[in-house]
Amino acid sequence: MRRNDCVRTTLAMAVSAVLLASCNNSSPKMDETPVGEGQSATVGMKIAYIEVDSLMSQYKFCQEYTAVLQKKGNNARNTIAQKGKQLQAAAANFQQKLQNNGFTSREQAESVQAALQRQDQDLQELQGRLGAELDAETAKYNKALHDSLQNFLADYNKSKKYDLIISKAGDNILLANAKYDITKEVVNGLNKRYKSTLSKSESKKK
Repeated sequence: MRRNDCVRTTLAMAVSAVLLASCNNSSPKMDETPVGEGQSATVGMKIAYIEVDSLMSQYKFCQEYTAVLQKKGNNARNTIAQKGKQLQAAAANFQQKLQNNGFTSREQAESVQAALQRQDQDLQELQGRLGAELDAETAKYNKALHDSLQNFLADYNKSKKYDLIISKAGDNILLANAKYDITKEVVNGLNKRYKSTLSKSESKKK
């Protein structure tokens, strides 16, 4: 999976993770209201769902930070690709000189070879470091998304009093009546509350 796709997947997972925790805290616990024989556990439950894909594409937070993370990922890949090409060119040049007896001594050839090996090691370390930095940034924004959703839904559900709010992503829900879809009002509420924390320079770079 490409890192850009991983960014969207990780953020989408944060959405799904918080929704199931957004049910009405005043709803009966299992030991408070035993289900009688033949009685459905879902009788009287107030349920709603949110389309994760729509939330991801319409919530300004997701739009902004997905773009930021994708840009960081692209920059990292471009840096690694450029340095990798330089190393490949240097290695090819070394091999050609070695075959054509272009080195004045064995020691000189070994010195160049050792330098190439160090460059290769440095490149691998750089790749690991840039990857770790992007993962850390993704985790940071993932947590911010989680907190944003959790705080909004806690307030939102004070008046709505849903027993269960679930995420609808792909085919995880096979059939759902559109009357239970609260995506639009949740997205509108989130965007109304959202204040961008991006600097002007970051916003222009997106």
